[in-house]
Amino acid sequence: MNPYLIFILAVLILGYLLNLVIAILELRALDPELPPEFSNVFDQEKYRQSQQYTRVTTRFSQIHDTFMLVVTIVFILAGGFNRIDLMARSFGQGSIATGLLFTGGLALLSAIIGLPFSVYSTFVIEERFGFNKTTLKTFVLDLAKAVILAICIGGPLLAAVLWFFQFAGNLAWLYCWLAVTLFTLIIQFLAPVLIMPLFNKFTPLEDGELKKSITDYAQAQQFAIKGIYTMDGSRRSTRLNAFFTGFGRFRRIVFFDTLVEKLNTGEIVAVLAHEMGHFKHKHIFKMMGASILQMGIMFYIMSLFLGNRPLFAAFGMEHISIYAGLIFFGFLYAPVSTLLSIFFNLFSRKHEYEADAWAVTTTGQLQELISGLKKLSVHNLSNLTPHPLNVFINYSHPPILQRIRAIEQLSKT
Repeated sequence: MNPYLIFILAVLILGYLLNLVIAILELRALDPELPPEFSNVFDQEKYRQSQQYTRVTTRFSQIHDTFMLVVTIVFILAGGFNRIDLMARSFGQGSIATGLLFTGGLALLSAIIGLPFSVYSTFVIEERFGFNKTTLKTFVLDLAKAVILAICIGGPLLAAVLWFFQFAGNLAWLYCWLAVTLFTLIIQFLAPVLIMPLFNKFTPLEDGELKKSITDYAQAQQFAIKGIYTMDGSRRSTRLNAFFTGFGRFRRIVFFDTLVEKLNTGEIVAVLAHEMGHFKHKHIFKMMGASILQMGIMFYIMSLFLGNRPLFAAFGMEHISIYAGLIFFGFLYAPVSTLLSIFFNLFSRKHEYEADAWAVTTTGQLQELISGLKKLSVHNLSNLTPHPLNVFINYSHPPILQRIRAIEQLSKT
């Protein structure tokens, strides 16, 4: 049996089993006893609802993962990739256009398979727990916009990668790395202006106590911002959120309208200070730099496998091509990607503690930060007692109880 096929099937099955073990441990870790830190914001019924939400979403993920594992293995063994490739080649186009057709066909098939799960998650699970505000019209329009963006943005980028690997020789991986890095940086600037407004409406925050408090704090920290906006997040969900977008003097502060409604001024400023702490500690640039570095390594390793005949034989391919090699390498790279994500999550959790400390130090509003985090957890039905293995592998943020206890320790130092 083809050793690459054995390896790929083993990776798929072991990855599935790991997620299954994590899901089982996560459900067992649910504690019916409300943590005392949340006794002032969580009533017993709301806490029960948050645990039920964790149960439902975890079990739904298990069903989704099981289905996708079976479909993926059957698709590989039945020669599905080869069939899509032959269909793409039947149009008689050049290698780059054929590569776009092949990749587009796979993406379309994946979207069709995943659509029922997305619909059920949005209109059944999220609706059941009071999160969903998305109408069918909005859902369809979001899907159409995402497809158009994938074609208009992802298509040219993929074409460039294929062109480099086909014509640029041994240094193709380097040119691809530089091109994708440049593209990523450009998107960071264009997204707030051209892409995000396609999905949401951004409104400048009205003059008043909140805007003045935010402006005063930003000026005190010598933090340049382009503007302060609210976003109509309530069109799709009742969840609370806030974020920065853009770089340098083009940075924007964006609050979900749901967050402005649920948190008071002090809590919002404390949450904002936390986000600002990420900039002040250069967390975003550090993580971006590490991500760019690992992407360069990935491109180099990928360049070694693009023409590997045994790898193509594992997928039952009749023809060897650069575009199919890109897809097949993703299966080989999956274990490395998992290990890297654990590494990135480890540093991300460390950065969250540092950003919390920055917020407390610069605002002096320790209790406001804690109460703001508690409200975010309550309204988002966060799991207060995740299993440590799930945290270690999947969490980019520390569990909320650990964050609160770490913040409280700051007052004692």
